[in-house]
Parts: sequence; structure tokens; C-alpha cells
Amino acid sequence: MNNQGTAAEPAAAVAVPEAVTALGEQRGPDRAGGRRAALAPVALVVAGGLSVQFGSAVAVLLMPRAGALGVVTLRLAVAALVLLVVCRPKLRGHSRADWGTVVAFGVAMGGMNTLFYQAADRIPLGAAVTLEVLGPLALSVIASRRLVNVVWAGLALGGVLLLSGGGFDRLDPVGAAYALAAGAMWAAYIVFSARTGRRFPQADGLALAMVVAAVLSLPLGIMESGSKLLVPSTIGLGAAVALLSSVLPYTLELMALRRLPAPTFAILMSLEPAIAAAAGFLILDQALSTTDALAIALVIGASMGAVRSQVRGAGKR
Repeated sequence: MNNQGTAAEPAAAVAVPEAVTALGEQRGPDRAGGRRAALAPVALVVAGGLSVQFGSAVAVLLMPRAGALGVVTLRLAVAALVLLVVCRPKLRGHSRADWGTVVAFGVAMGGMNTLFYQAADRIPLGAAVTLEVLGPLALSVIASRRLVNVVWAGLALGGVLLLSGGGFDRLDPVGAAYALAAGAMWAAYIVFSARTGRRFPQADGLALAMVVAAVLSLPLGIMESGSKLLVPSTIGLGAAVALLSSVLPYTLELMALRRLPAPTFAILMSLEPAIAAAAGFLILDQALSTTDALAIALVIGASMGAVRSQVRGAGKR
């Protein structure tokens, strides 16, 4: 993601499906069916967000047992094994560019997870996700070719800042830095997830990228946690985190990115602080204030605006 052209590539290449493209040509019940088809990838993104944030809350509970890097290793290793068994990806028939894309996807995925859990180990979950989501928001502004997406991104950013309480000066600066770096890797994840989805069938590319991420995280997890990773109860919780935070959400997002422009996907990621706040309240007993509720409303409003913009744009095309 060195320049605007690179970042904008998914927006141009991740085409709206034929059912959505034909929306403007259909009438009556068929038009309603096309609109539902346009909203389907949005539902996938929201479901993925719910899964990953509640999985992150469980991971925070696991950190005292295995450490932040140990949790990352468990999450990625178990997810890689599950995806390899389920997908059985083919290793032959891929070009050098295909492998380069999947390796870059794996590096972005591993970096995003490692940096985020380092942040979550130092600052509250809601604040960590709030800072992290600035990466996708920046991508939405850079990659978008429509002014309206800049408006929605600005509204979502306002909600993100409000959710932070007006500033992050009271947070651990190291934790905040990790969260911002995780956001940059999240933006890269969006770009390379879209490219991988176009180059590999089904979820084959995701499975291979997960293996790359797991291999990269394994030495770090062993160095920090060692034999703690072999405790049965820890492995069980790690498997739950892997399913909730990796296997299910990444699969859903990969499916969504095949049919959803990257800028719209990036703006929908602004829902993550709201979901994280809900997960923190239900699992970690982190209460929401009135300001938090208002911030969540702003973020959700921006995401709804992005969805309506996407559906209307699909209808015109």
C-alpha cells in the first residue's frame, strides 16, 4: 500500500456481483431481490465483526495464562490447522504473483494479530479497537473515488474520537502505539485479503495465508509462554479464540470482499469499536457511559450511510 493506486485497486477490482449490477434493470420483486443481494456482503462483514470482537474478549481472559504472544500463537496455529483440514488447498498451479499475494496477506494477518494483542494487554479493549480502526478509516479515504465516502468516514472518525473520551493521552503510550500499528496492518489486511480472494478459489488463499501467519508467530509465542501453551484448558480456550476470532470472521470477510468495494468495507470496519464495547460490557464487565453510547450511535450511523451509498451506487451501475 505504497501509493493511492495500490490502495484503490481493490475498489476497482472487487466488482459488485451481477445480481447487484442488474439492479437498475429489474422491476418489482426482482429489484427487491437485487437489493437483498447487495446487502448480503454487508451482513457477512457485520457477522464477522461480532465474532472477532467477542473472540477478542475471550482472548483477554486467556492472556494471564498464556501471555499476549502465546494467545496469538494459539489462535493462529489452531486456525491454520482447522482451515487446512477443511479447505485442503492445492499447492500446485499457482503463479509467483499468487504466492507473493498470499504471503503478503499472511504477514499482514500475523502482524495485525500480534500488534493488537500487545495493545489489548496494555490498554482497554474498546480503546485498542478504537485506535486500530483508524487504519481502515484512513484506507477508506485514500482508496475511495466518491466524495460521499469521505463524509461517512469523517462521521465515523468523530464517533471513534468520542468513544476515546476526547483523547488518548491517559492511555499507556506503548499500548496506543501498538494499536495504531495494528490499524496500519489491518488496512494492509483489507487490501491483500481482496487480492487473495480473487486469485484463489473458495478459502484456499485464506488457509495458506493463515499458515504463513502461524509460522511467523510460533517462535514469539514459544519464547514468551513455552510449556504454558500445552496446558489442555489453555489449548481449549485458544481453540475457541481461534474459531471466533480467525476462522469464522476471516472466512466471512474474504467472502464479502469478493463482492464489496474496499472503501465501503473499510468504513464498515468502523463498527468494530461499538462491537468491542458491547463485548467488553458482556464478557469483561466494562460498563458503557452515555458518551460511549453516543459515540456508538455516530459510528453505526456512518456505517449505515456507507451501506446506503453502496446499494444506491450498485443500483445506478
